[in-house]
Amino acid sequence: MDVAAEKKLKWKDALADRLDAGLADEIDAFETQLELRQQDKLDEKVFAETRLRRGVYGQRYDNGQRHDGVAVRAIEFPSSSLTKGPDTAWDAPGMQRIKIPFGGVTPEQLEVLADLAEEYSDGILHVTTRQDFQLHFIHIEDTPDLMRRLGAVGITSREACGNTVRNVTACPIAGVCRDEIFDVTPYSLAMADFLLGHPDAQDFGRKFKVAFSGCAGKACALVNMHDLGFIARERSDENGTRRGFEAWVGGGLGTIPYDAKLFEEFVPVEEILPLAQAIVRVFARLGEKRNRARARIKFLIAKLGLEEFKRLVEEERAVLREDEGWSNWVDGATAEFESEPAGPRGEVGAVADVGAEYGRWARDNVQVQRQQGYSVATVMLPLGDMTSRQARQLADLGSEYANGRLRTTVEQNVVLRWVRDGDLPALYLGLVAAGLAMAGAGTISDITVCPGTDTCKLGIASSRGLTAELSRRLREADDKLDESIRGLHIKVSGCFNSCGQHHIADIGFYGVSRKVAGTTVPHFQVVLGGQWESNGGSYGLAVGAVPSRAIPSVVERLSDAYVTERGDARTFNEFIESIGKKKARALLEDLMPVPTYEDGPEFYSDWGDPREFTMSDLGVGECAGEVVAKTDFDLAEAERQVFDAQVLLDDKDFDGADQTALQSMLEAAKGLVRLENPDPAEDPDSIVSEFRSRFYDTELFFDRFAGGKFAQYLFHRYEQGSGDSSGEQARRVVEEARLFIEAAHACHGRMLEKKAAESQAS
Repeated sequence: MDVAAEKKLKWKDALADRLDAGLADEIDAFETQLELRQQDKLDEKVFAETRLRRGVYGQRYDNGQRHDGVAVRAIEFPSSSLTKGPDTAWDAPGMQRIKIPFGGVTPEQLEVLADLAEEYSDGILHVTTRQDFQLHFIHIEDTPDLMRRLGAVGITSREACGNTVRNVTACPIAGVCRDEIFDVTPYSLAMADFLLGHPDAQDFGRKFKVAFSGCAGKACALVNMHDLGFIARERSDENGTRRGFEAWVGGGLGTIPYDAKLFEEFVPVEEILPLAQAIVRVFARLGEKRNRARARIKFLIAKLGLEEFKRLVEEERAVLREDEGWSNWVDGATAEFESEPAGPRGEVGAVADVGAEYGRWARDNVQVQRQQGYSVATVMLPLGDMTSRQARQLADLGSEYANGRLRTTVEQNVVLRWVRDGDLPALYLGLVAAGLAMAGAGTISDITVCPGTDTCKLGIASSRGLTAELSRRLREADDKLDESIRGLHIKVSGCFNSCGQHHIADIGFYGVSRKVAGTTVPHFQVVLGGQWESNGGSYGLAVGAVPSRAIPSVVERLSDAYVTERGDARTFNEFIESIGKKKARALLEDLMPVPTYEDGPEFYSDWGDPREFTMSDLGVGECAGEVVAKTDFDLAEAERQVFDAQVLLDDKDFDGADQTALQSMLEAAKGLVRLENPDPAEDPDSIVSEFRSRFYDTELFFDRFAGGKFAQYLFHRYEQGSGDSSGEQARRVVEEARLFIEAAHACHGRMLEKKAAESQAS
């Protein structure tokens, strides 16, 4: 028997009595499918959905970099990391996502996660913005054993990815928060258990995300950006006080953010599971299946209207068969999910023994619980990462000081609850020994970030590299920061998909690129006006693209303006609204140009990656050069117009914003058409028709990830014609126009590269 077979049998046999029989069968079935795919006996498309539903993703390998610039693996990026012929080896590891409902993890579970990261991954545990864990550089043949070892300690990766109900998130301080209505933890767990593998939740066109919040005013679980969200409420009548939830539907970030809609002001706790079941049944039955770009439930609700959607859900609820699971799970939701630690602790060290930095850590990372004598301590994880060694040390500290309970957060940190106030100095010393005592949790230096170009196939710019640099500078300047600045939120995404939640940041960034004299230069769009509080209460809009290397100056510039010009504005969101997008952009315009390579060579490489984004000389003739120059001009004009549309949106001129955004898309489309027809017609019908025939039908506009998704924004809006626009509709068209223009820039760059290659070949 070979080594791999022995290894497989070892874990399967060793854990047989610790695994639920149903889960063991599922993992065995996945392992069989994996073997069939290895033998080329199972279609890749079928297997892709299978592995995604088990949390197994492909990832990129074009740089092998982590945030510090040190290569982790020297692996070439294959055409498909999970496709092989029968005689080849799978040499391209991927990513394993692991579901952690409400972010709750025990010390034992954390130790197992640490072992898995060390044995199968690169020794790094990454906390995501949905309270999950991710392990990168996982070989797919190791995933069945990995899943068995997770299952043995009560963790699953099932439906962590794919067109399923994803991890159910909840406020990480639920149960100990001073502002909550009641502890939402048990209800979030009941929802996660009920929907996991539920037959009514297996036929979606896209993913479905659920969140629970104990109050409306704080960020908590960011209900506004979820497909289904619940905010704790209580009602009193002659029979006493009843628990329930405010239910919200149809929120989401992605490329175009949607605000959630209030579905019901009060849903009794015993009704939340049947309500969720009815909603997912309607989504599965009527949601888009073919066009993934419009397959989230937010698009279904926009299409039907909220009232019609409610009617359909109520009809579905009325015909649901009674499920004993509804009451069984909710009946187990006790008033206090976690009890107070038992027994007194011994003497602890005095504050004076822990060093000068303790005061700063206690100021930023500690908050008082509603239970007297206890506090919550936040462990700040830069970039959401900790090593296996740190995870084991954190597990020990959780056992000793935190009642054996830890929770991950949507800000990619870990919180320790039920820490006795007198134990805080000793806990701090333990965190210092583990290298986990960084101050600044919840401040401007605590930046949320997606994996970006480190491992994500969609990454355009190095979000992690930029975040590492911004965090370092902000921590170094901490003593000099105005108090109003310390509380701001920065969030960074490597592309427009908002995995880093840039739309709900005070200052958000998402990765784009620009061609400068034939060279690709990494940029970030600057997004301003988002609101983190009130469960992600409002979304910001992009004001312009800035070279990646100039982004630290953007943060400095905006921070200085906020301190000196804020006036009566209570928040950064109010400040941006008071000065308007036009002035906000004016603050940054001198940072937008890219210097020549001779004047600024650093602008031509990304953060954490010494390689340059250069390409060979284009070698095109003067005529072609004139055409390219004119296209650049057209795209620049389109960017000006879409910014004007944002200004009109701020001024509540919704019709004007809508029409100007449409015009900006037409301008960008005309610029692309000019690449093939130097003298295109100017009327909109001709522009749309020629763009469709030259760039959409030929798929020149398509990219490998979004396909023709962004072209549909132009077609859909143009076919609508003129009419009255609401604020929400106008905002959506402005967002869509911005993304269409970004796609036009990318298409232009691909065509330039193609021409350069053809010129060299000839």
